[in-house]
Amino acid sequence: MLRFANIYYLYFLWLVPALVIFFIFAFRAKKHTMQKFGNLELLKKLSSSTSRARQVWKIVIILSAVTCAIIALARPQIGTKLEEVKREGIDILVAMDVSKSMLAEDIQPSRLAKAKHEVNGFIDRLRGDRIGLIAFAGVPFVQCPLTLDYGAAKIFLNIMEPDLIPTPGTALGKVIEKAIATFDQKERKHKVLVLITDGEDHQGEVMKYVEEAERQGIIIYCVGIGSPKGEPIPASAEGSAGMGFKKDKSGQVIISKLDEITLEKIALQTNGKYFRATSGEDELDKIYNDIENMEKKQLGSLKFSQFEDRFQYFLGLAILLLVLETVIPERRKVKQEWRGRFM
Repeated sequence: MLRFANIYYLYFLWLVPALVIFFIFAFRAKKHTMQKFGNLELLKKLSSSTSRARQVWKIVIILSAVTCAIIALARPQIGTKLEEVKREGIDILVAMDVSKSMLAEDIQPSRLAKAKHEVNGFIDRLRGDRIGLIAFAGVPFVQCPLTLDYGAAKIFLNIMEPDLIPTPGTALGKVIEKAIATFDQKERKHKVLVLITDGEDHQGEVMKYVEEAERQGIIIYCVGIGSPKGEPIPASAEGSAGMGFKKDKSGQVIISKLDEITLEKIALQTNGKYFRATSGEDELDKIYNDIENMEKKQLGSLKFSQFEDRFQYFLGLAILLLVLETVIPERRKVKQEWRGRFM
């Protein structure tokens, strides 16, 4: 497959017909001038050593050289075959709480904004690991399947908002169950779940799913977002300055508290670690450093190889044609007929 890296240079090919027209007019102007100078047939005999055919060939060579030079400027490239690029890494699922409680502002600008910022930096550090995203509230949803395309993962990360999942609440057990189903069931290692939440589970039976995750070889790292003393939940995505705070049926403001005990139990059960989010933003860095020391597995991904430049051939041909044009003379040798010696 052929393509041009600088395709806009091909517009200069219009110079070729323009030059053809120029040379045609130049020949006509030369002939017209010779007619004014004297008898045309006589002038042709006087300049019999000048070859009109060679002049035409020299122009053809110049036009060919210009064409090759323009094509070289457009950088013709050829190639593209599918090849398998093998990488070593870990399968990592990041499960992020997008429930309304993550809008609490005990961490500025909000728990959710803080979590997204940290995950974005975490993705930047990955080298060969597959990353996937799970958004959860009352129910979990696989936002991005396991992939080596970090750019795509960031796009999915940016649109993770509370409105993404209409079911209210925080179901830690269900999100762990979803993660188990998302990982490769045949493997018993190379699997990490990073659980980012305020830890308020509203479904119960979390440890049942945690024990199953342990049997599946999943290591769970927990990052607690928020504060144990709690913070009111803004009633809208605009924050506390918008429409006030969420209230329960009795009219009391709902306070969202960080449940560190549950998160610590989850991490301990699966040989992971628990971290509380801080302004230093080093929690996911510590998790990444742990992942770097884990045993890696081989991951394969199909991608296109790079196009290979072929402009060198056209550039070389253009130079060769210009050299050829300079060595071809316009004049030909005229045989001198010997008529003897005059007395």
